[in-house]
Order: sequence, then structure tokens, then C-alpha cells
Amino acid sequence: MVTPAAKRKAVARLKEGFGMSERRACKAIGCCRMTVRYETSRPDDREVRERMKAIAQERRRFGYRRLLVMLRREGLVVNHKKLFRLYREEKLAVRRRGGRKRAIGTRAPMLVPLRPDERWSLDFVSDQLTDGRRFRIMAVVDDCTRECLALIVDTSLSGMRVARELDRLITERGRPRMIVSDNGSEFTSNAILSWADQNRVEWHYIAPGKPMQNGFIESFNGRLRDELLNETLFTSLAQARVAIALWRADYNTARPHSQIAWQTPAEFASTFNPRRSLALRYAKGSAPAPVASPAQQGTTHAGNELKTG
Repeated sequence: MVTPAAKRKAVARLKEGFGMSERRACKAIGCCRMTVRYETSRPDDREVRERMKAIAQERRRFGYRRLLVMLRREGLVVNHKKLFRLYREEKLAVRRRGGRKRAIGTRAPMLVPLRPDERWSLDFVSDQLTDGRRFRIMAVVDDCTRECLALIVDTSLSGMRVARELDRLITERGRPRMIVSDNGSEFTSNAILSWADQNRVEWHYIAPGKPMQNGFIESFNGRLRDELLNETLFTSLAQARVAIALWRADYNTARPHSQIAWQTPAEFASTFNPRRSLALRYAKGSAPAPVASPAQQGTTHAGNELKTG
């Protein structure tokens, strides 16, 4: 018996079961009578508890730190240690999924671009509908602001389709200095190599079997799968497109990001150009002039279609 609650329970048991007085029961277990008689004056924090449970029910993959950010946005000021206590008392927890292999040894930190549209990251994510049909999602992320620029959903995404979607993004935001991707067939096709030459965009391929060299998009893919794909059953491609578009809007404008001081990507992006409002940014898709940022690893192919072999 180390906690005051356990000692109070033991004293009550001695009094009820053996007819002891409070003084004798406290002496028997070595407990101070003031501890037994103490009545807590701590508030029950009903409002915080209810909102915390409501947000946790709505966003089941959010831990207590992101819940803290969401509560503070609503004006509920609470200390993070107190919120963690309430979180545990309400028996809330984010269920851990299957383990994965951990890298052994030291890692060199990835360089973060200093301006928006310096470097974009591209990658594919796969999922399936309830009838077993597979579909793919092409994700595009700005490595500086962590904004999700596009989530293209379709059953097949060729190199030509990737080039068309990149043209659309460039029309909305402006041309990036660099694009990072893996060595998938869509990204090494002649359509993409021709597109990179015509648009004067440096295309950087990571080393084969080294997804950590494209860590920004890999982290985003993990959030996408954990918070949406693993939590939702898609019955049709149209439903998947709507749900993924809504999640992308929530990710950019409502979800706090731990690597940018718990701001949303849209809030962080607005700090680079204070005169441009967030509404104008997403309505017109304007972007500041790109600034160069060299890649650190892998090989770069942006000069000639023959380089792919």
C-alpha cells in the first residue's frame, strides 16, 4: 500500500470487517489519520474531459499531445501533464499497430528546404475497395511547409498522368526547383524525363531500397495510412476520392504538425508571405519564387532520356 487511496481503502476494510476504530486501524497499517480524513478539493474538470473524449472519438489516431493542441485552440487552457493524467484516467490510448524493424546505427539528418516550393516529394500509396479492386494514390508534399499539394486517386497512374498532374500543380503554385522520388517505373519513364527537361526541373532519385532518403513523403504516407486508409472502408472510387480530398483539406488546415511547432501546414506556409492570406493561397494557388536546394544523396537524372537505359 503506497498510495493514499490504497491506505484509505485498507483503513475502511479494517473498520468494517474487524470493528476497529479509525485510530487503531491507522496505527495497524502505519497510516496518518490526516491522510484518511483528507477530502480532495481538485476540480473534476468535466468540460476538459468531455471535449477530450469527443475529440479522441473523432480523431482516433491522435495522442494526448495533439489533443492538447486541439483543446487550446478551443480556449481550454490545461497543462500537458494534467491532460496526460486525465487522458490516462479516461483510459484513452492510441492502439499500437504491428512493430517494424528498426535501423541500427547513426543517421544523418535530412536537410529541410528554407523556402516553399524549393523541393517537392512524390510517392505512391496503394489501397483497395471493399470488393477487392485496388487503387493507387499519388501524394505530393512540399518538404518545407509540409503541405500536401495533391492526392491523386485512380486505379492506374502512368508516367504521362503524373506529368499532367505536375503541370496542373505548376500552373497553380509555380515551378519547384527540385522533385524527389523513388525509382518507380512511373518516375523513370521517358514521359517524366521529357517533362523534367522541358520544365527545367531537377529530378532527384533516391538510392534503391533507401526510403529514408525520402523521409518527408514516407512520414506523410504513414499518417495518411494510419489516420485514414486503415480507418475507412471504401466502397467505390468516387467515395475514396471524396474522403481523401476531405482528409487532405483537414491535414493542411486543421491538423497540428509536430515538426513545425504544432502549427498546421497552412499556418506555417503563411509565415513566408504575410501579405498573402490563407484563403487566397488555396483559392488561387500562388507561390513565392523558388530557391535552389541541392540534394545530398542518390543520383540525379534530368538531362537526357537515354540516361535511363
